[in-house]
Amino acid sequence: QVQLSESGGGSVQVGGSLRLSCAGSGGTVSKLTLGWFRQTPGKEREFVAIITYSSLSTFYADSVKGRFTISRDSAKNTVYLQMNSLVPEDTAVYYCAAGPGIATTSGDIHYWGLGTQVTVSS
Repeated sequence: QVQLSESGGGSVQVGGSLRLSCAGSGGTVSKLTLGWFRQTPGKEREFVAIITYSSLSTFYADSVKGRFTISRDSAKNTVYLQMNSLVPEDTAVYYCAAGPGIATTSGDIHYWGLGTQVTVSS
């Protein structure tokens, strides 16, 4: 069974930066795409970014392109999300996610972390 554990959330002012980390363990996590989704109250969970395990290809939501960077330490089964130039609209619970292939929708995800809160204030 794959387990995902996030860290690094918190509060920051507009224009600030945060770095999220997610450590994966168990099962075949090393052969899964890892990534991040986010959710605000009353809304569906939305795709943020993913990185594949084989080619380390990256995919981003349009809303975060140029501001967020996803990376992966395969030796540690850990994925990172560097978030720069944060805006209030980035406020959400961020969930680490793992799934096969190009997993850019919630339905593609097999495993979820518990989530970490990110709050951006003006």
